[in-house]
Amino acid sequence: MTDRALPLHRFSGLRLSGWRGHLSAVAIVWLAILALFHRDAAGMVSIWWNASTFEHCLFIPFLIAWLVQQRLPGLRQMQPVAWTPGLIWLTVGAVAWLLGAAAGVALFRHVALVLMMQGTVVTLLGPAISRALLFPLFYAFFMVPFGEEIVAPLQIVTARLCMFFLGLSGVPAHMDGIFITTPTGYFEVAEACSGAKFVIAMTAYGALVCNVCFTRWSRRILFITGALALSVLANGVRAYATILVAHFTSIDAAAGFDHVLYGWVFFATVMIIVMAAAWPSFDRKPGDPWFDPDTLRNPTTGVVSAALATAIALGLILAAPLWLAVSAAASEPLPGAPQLPVVKGWTLTPDPARYPWTPRFDGADHLITARYRDGDGDIVDLAIASFARQDEGRELVGFAQGAADPDQGWTWSSPAKAPPNARGEQITAPGPVVRHVVSFYRVGDGALTGSAPQVKLATMKARLLGTDQRAVAILLSAEMGQGSSADAAIAQFLADLGQVQELADQSLGIR
Repeated sequence: MTDRALPLHRFSGLRLSGWRGHLSAVAIVWLAILALFHRDAAGMVSIWWNASTFEHCLFIPFLIAWLVQQRLPGLRQMQPVAWTPGLIWLTVGAVAWLLGAAAGVALFRHVALVLMMQGTVVTLLGPAISRALLFPLFYAFFMVPFGEEIVAPLQIVTARLCMFFLGLSGVPAHMDGIFITTPTGYFEVAEACSGAKFVIAMTAYGALVCNVCFTRWSRRILFITGALALSVLANGVRAYATILVAHFTSIDAAAGFDHVLYGWVFFATVMIIVMAAAWPSFDRKPGDPWFDPDTLRNPTTGVVSAALATAIALGLILAAPLWLAVSAAASEPLPGAPQLPVVKGWTLTPDPARYPWTPRFDGADHLITARYRDGDGDIVDLAIASFARQDEGRELVGFAQGAADPDQGWTWSSPAKAPPNARGEQITAPGPVVRHVVSFYRVGDGALTGSAPQVKLATMKARLLGTDQRAVAILLSAEMGQGSSADAAIAQFLADLGQVQELADQSLGIR
């Protein structure tokens, strides 16, 4: 009678019981996640393969498999259960994907994939096994290509470290943002020189070492803090050494020195130093058990059949893209290409720029640019980009979008003066040619802003609720060293233009 009373545990054709059945259920849900969100999964793998900053992510799945294999002896002594509270974690992942897709934030979507896969494990294997696999589950977050946000701050830190060491060496130097000038030449602390690549990889490596080699949290915190601090300092020394070599030899010699030193010798040495310094403090012995199976017990509440939990999980992950598809159907059309404004005291001019500049807005429905000159000879460039709606690959703000198009040779160098509701930045092209750019953004009938997070929040709200998704970017730019100061020229143009909000309204067709 007992066997006949449990039809859900031995559902005809599914056999979702025991380790084999529960692992099959996990595989079914994981395959559904990868199929439904294949664009995001493929995007993650593409970043791993193509972006040198995240090459280490290629090894993370294999490291997770190794971490699980290390725990197999204890896992074999346990039994999986389907646990409904685990669906909360899976729901968090589905909601995170919905928010990330609505806001156009790839990072959120990538994190969401990991959350959903983690939630599947918690739901279909149970809390006891999930606790046994706690670190491998956590370590899956390192599959997410994150950390681009630290590139710009690390560029500034590296430049300042260079200036400090150059000062100690008696080499005269001047720093302007991320650019350093010495008697030998003009150096840029580029994104590749920021050290972000090594800091991000060291974070993943340090977390692994903390789990494998330490048991005390005090030692783990000390190790990871020291490893990251040494990484930043070492990168500053590396950049300083490059400039020093150029000072005593030539720029070409320094470029070759930098490539070899950075890629093959210097940071390998840093990693060896970190491990050698920490070795005497390792307090986890080889062969120590990773957990005690006898202390990990499944609860008696919340346990359901694996078949039922699988069905609910599949429904949850399907709900997010369905919601977005329904809300995305509501979109107002644009009136056409934006019209150039008539600005009192300024006339359109065909005079060429010292270095070509056009902002980058991939996927924009319309992008127009023009140059204005006033009676004093000041020149200001105006660019207007409009979108009927934003989507993946066509976003108002995003990687390589905006004032500095790397494909044109422009590089962000530092913040610049701007009105409170705009973003100011200094960008630099070969020459060097320096520009100040003031950017205004607007989504729907919202307020003007220069904040990328506010743009993402407004976009997310519009896409989730199905409200007006039209968006516009208005950029004003002036070259430094041409007429009045760049900031003064832009400020005068804004004063003569009047309300930027009205220009945004006209560009979007808002009455």
